[in-house]
Parts: sequence; structure tokens; C-alpha cells
Amino acid sequence: MDQSKQEKDYGYDLFPERNKGPNKGSFLSHSLLTFHNKCELMLKFAMETSPYAKLLLRAMESSGCKVIKDRHLSCEECDGTVSGGFDAASSQIVLCQNNIHQQSHMNRVVTHELIHAFDHCRAHVDWFNNFRHLACSEIRAANLSGDCTFTNECNRLNFGLKQHQQECVRGRALRSILAVRKISREEAEKIVDEVFDTCFNDHAPFGRIPHSKKDANFAYRDYENRDRYNSNL
Repeated sequence: MDQSKQEKDYGYDLFPERNKGPNKGSFLSHSLLTFHNKCELMLKFAMETSPYAKLLLRAMESSGCKVIKDRHLSCEECDGTVSGGFDAASSQIVLCQNNIHQQSHMNRVVTHELIHAFDHCRAHVDWFNNFRHLACSEIRAANLSGDCTFTNECNRLNFGLKQHQQECVRGRALRSILAVRKISREEAEKIVDEVFDTCFNDHAPFGRIPHSKKDANFAYRDYENRDRYNSNL
């Protein structure tokens, strides 16, 4: 794909290290390692302990898309407006080491981007040309990652809304699309509305909306035990 087109149309300008080739970043930035080491440690902890991430990693492996940390996840410097991204061209998740400073934030970003990776694995998603595909995955990621939990929304001073989960998911999906695609707000809203109900109600692989870590633990347990009944027949 033409590099200038990527940078112009698909949000690659938010992830400057994506365009530096195999020797990404300066020697100094990788030598100091302050943000990079912290990011790597938080990422490892999220993959090993977050029930959200653990379920998604197992589901991807079961679907034939095993995630290899050093190949498929990368801590990088990003634009100040984003925390992470999924690069469909390389099947790689980017974690923004300069913008993620707490483990809880890392857990949510890893989960959000793993949902995109799971969708990339299980379906023929046309990320670059079909805005409805992009919108659907953004809706699912906002809905299932914990982005819109009551606690997180209270921290943003957003509470007391009717259909709170739906409005939070809709708003976050819309902002994500506008960040990476050069389309009008009106067009983005129309696309989100067209796919919202179907994609909001697609809870795979969780089977439910995990509103808390407890919910995610139940979903992970159910996923791990999904074949136990049939195996005992």
C-alpha cells in the first residue's frame, strides 16, 4: 500500500513509529527505556492476569490466530491523543508507551485492541475501504473492553444517562472512526447508526457484556469450560 496514502487516510500519522521501518525509534529513546520498559512490564502483566485479555488470547488461539507477544504487540511512542491502535496491515497491536501510565489503563487498551485483532482473525474485515466494518469493530471494542464501565464513566463525569452503555459505546466508536478516517461527523454518525444494533449485540467471544472484572472472570471461566458438557456425554 502506498505509504503517503496510509499516512493521509488511515490514521498512521497518530503512530509515527509505524513509518520508520524495522529499526524503529532512535538509539536514545530505546536506551533510556523509561516509558518503554514500563510499557513492556504492564503489557506482560495484562496478558497474564487480565481476564479480558486472557479470554481474547485463548479465543484467538482457538481460531488459529495465536498471539505472539514480540511479534503482534509493540510498545511505541504515539501522538498524544491516542493510547493504542490495531495495524491491520501488519496484524500488530500498538501500545502507546508515552500515554499509558497505569495498569488499569493498559488492561483496557490491550483488551480494546485485542477485540480488533479477534475480529481481524475471525472475519474478512475490510479495515481500509469498508467504513461499516470499521464501525462495527469499534462498537464491539468499546462495548466489551470495559471502556464504558460505570466506574470509568464516573471518572469522566459522565453518569445518569438513559441507556448509558449504549450512548457511551456510540460516542467512543464515533470518536475512534473520526480519529483515523477523513470523513465528516455526519457521515460517521450515519454509519455507526446503521450497524449499531447488530454490532452492539455481538458479544463474542465473551458471551455477555463484561461490566466488571468479575463479569470478565465469569466469561473466561465459561469459555474455558465451553466443551466440558459435550466431552462428558
